[in-house]
Amino acid sequence: MSVVEMKTKVDPITLTKGAIEAIIAIREKQEIPKDHGLRVGVKGGGCSGFSYEIGFDEVRDGDDVYEISGLIVMMQKTHALHLFGIEVDWMNGLNNRGFIFNNPNAKSTCGCGSSFST
Repeated sequence: MSVVEMKTKVDPITLTKGAIEAIIAIREKQEIPKDHGLRVGVKGGGCSGFSYEIGFDEVRDGDDVYEISGLIVMMQKTHALHLFGIEVDWMNGLNNRGFIFNNPNAKSTCGCGSSFST
């Protein structure tokens, strides 16, 4: 009897079409170097305990690196606990403009949606 090992790659985050378009536009407008990818992470602070971080950066030791819709996306391995399954969207309305984080791991969020607790 033979054993078959199957490995599947599941991206830890989802980028909506609107988020991808905004990321590409920001990258072009700010002339971000091609060797920089999109870093998604968390940091302590904010009303609810953790705040989201998003920006362009180089790959560092301890990063997990993914390609999502042609974009290089990275996060520190330790942040996956808080971010796995998150959806990053872009809102471009009259009252609000920016990235929105839909996090299934958040037990509570602040009113503005930029911080959360797990």
